[in-house]
Amino acid sequence: MTHIEKFVHYLECYQNKDIESVSNLFSDDIHLRDWKISVFGKSIAIAETQNNFDNASTIEIDVLNIMENANCVCGELKIVVNNQEVLFVVDVVTFNELGKISSIHAYLGRGN
Repeated sequence: MTHIEKFVHYLECYQNKDIESVSNLFSDDIHLRDWKISVFGKSIAIAETQNNFDNASTIEIDVLNIMENANCVCGELKIVVNNQEVLFVVDVVTFNELGKISSIHAYLGRGN
C-alpha cells in the first residue's frame, strides 16, 4: 500500500469513527497536533481521537487535493461535522520506516 493509499485509508477509518483501525495505523510514538492540542504517544493520541468521535454524530471527509514526498502525505480536506460544521483543513501526515503514521499535523484554513 502506498503512503497515499494509507492516508486515504486513515481518512476513511476516521470518517467511519473506527478507533481500532485508526489505532492500528498509528506508531507508538505518534505526535498528533492541530489548532487545539499537541500530544505525543499512541495512547494519548487514541484518546484524543476517540474524544473527537464521541463529540461528533457524523463526520464526512472530502479530499480536495493530495501531495506526496518520500515519507509524507499532505491532504487538503473539507470536513463536515454533524452535517453542519464545515472545516477546511490541511493534514500533514508522516510515516515511519514501518509504514505506520508517526505524526499528523493539522492546520485549519478557510473555504474562500
